[in-house]
Amino acid sequence: MDKKWVVATLSTVLAVSLAGCAADSGSKNGSAANSGNPADTKENSGTKSGEKTKIVYWTPDRHDADFMKSKIEQFNETNTDNIEVEMTVMGDNYPQAVDIAFASKQAPDVLQINDFQTYYKKGYMAPINDYMSSEMKDTFKDSLLENKNTVDGQIYTLPNTGQVWRLIYNKDVFEQAGIATPPKTLDEMVAAAKKITETGKKDGIYGFASPFKSSSGFWRASNTVAGASTNVGIDGYNYQTGKFDFSMYKDIASALRQMNEDGSMLPGVESLDIDPLRAQFAQGKIGMYINHSAEPGVYKDQFPTTINWAAVTVPTTDGTIKGASQIIGGSYIGISADSANKEAAWKFMEYVYSDSLQSEYYENGYGLSLIPTVISSGKKPSIPGIEGFLPKRYDAIYPANPLAITEGSLEGSKWSDAFSVYVFTGGDLDGIIKDLDTRYNASLEKARAAGTTNIVADPDFDASKLQGKLSTEE
Repeated sequence: MDKKWVVATLSTVLAVSLAGCAADSGSKNGSAANSGNPADTKENSGTKSGEKTKIVYWTPDRHDADFMKSKIEQFNETNTDNIEVEMTVMGDNYPQAVDIAFASKQAPDVLQINDFQTYYKKGYMAPINDYMSSEMKDTFKDSLLENKNTVDGQIYTLPNTGQVWRLIYNKDVFEQAGIATPPKTLDEMVAAAKKITETGKKDGIYGFASPFKSSSGFWRASNTVAGASTNVGIDGYNYQTGKFDFSMYKDIASALRQMNEDGSMLPGVESLDIDPLRAQFAQGKIGMYINHSAEPGVYKDQFPTTINWAAVTVPTTDGTIKGASQIIGGSYIGISADSANKEAAWKFMEYVYSDSLQSEYYENGYGLSLIPTVISSGKKPSIPGIEGFLPKRYDAIYPANPLAITEGSLEGSKWSDAFSVYVFTGGDLDGIIKDLDTRYNASLEKARAAGTTNIVADPDFDASKLQGKLSTEE
């Protein structure tokens, strides 16, 4: 949000927004999770002698909220620096709330960095190089990525966990439909979805679903497939040419369109959100869908289920992985550039990144760790269902690309929205791809001319070379 808004209006919108977010989080009264109103924290974070230094922490993550609340309560009770952290779990409007908070000078002290390049461009983050010990720098030196953690040698955030994406399927539903193994190709996925629906429709069981209420319905089902099916890139961006080429989604878009035409998708999927989808899957009404490694925790705590489910590699165009299966991660939390208490904010951030907390986080299945010292410990999560999500040789973190910056000035619909419309209404797929390529590349050139991105073509890029850096297991 680059417009200059009237501060009074922003404050009002922010207060209303955050009050709603806090209600969604289910937080109880107490220092670890506040009401969501910055006036309750920032304006009263006095630093007079004997008073606590209050640090406001914002996160959009809900799946680990109870765990993090308990750890923050522990930090508040045991730290010797008189620091008190107040956590607010935000809703789906997190990006907008962050923009409003910075514009109205009510930003949190520590926040989750869910869009590194945009946050850097807007000056939201403070560098942390000077706070890090030499030991900590050594721990992370091989896992920092330019434009995901660093810019020109300045470190702004560190990795913690990554989202590993898989095809999640109901083994009992597959067996009932006479399907011996989960699909390895997109054609097999279409065929399996059709067969499951034919045998299960009478019981309200359908072959496939994705949360198409928002554009995430398409990218959740497609981005990992595209990255694994080719070796040139993800997010519609071809790293080799330095341009957008949305033809990487043609096969998966055609497959989703076919499943819709076959009637193989859960009815109402076009207005389905991820949690209602999970609830339906937990009840045994969905044969398969594509999502990430938060699911074991979801089916343990949020939607407890007794169904026999598992996670496997996403299907690809021809059943082979030519590139790499994307792990979304690399950035986590950072210190606000506007924070008046950066030293205290760092002490909390250092606590969150401690081996003890991160190891417990990993072992409890809240996320798959990307921290070298945690990975090398040899410990693995024990939560049911996690085994299918553990990183394999073909899983990899991709370098940063200019998608977010490009979409900041994009004219017309975004790629995931355009493809979602195609899935349900059809049309000229080649024409849709050509239009997306034209608009995205025009916006990208403007961004490069303006100096808002320094990402350029890498002719030597080969996604298959990213494999094996996190795990050598097949």
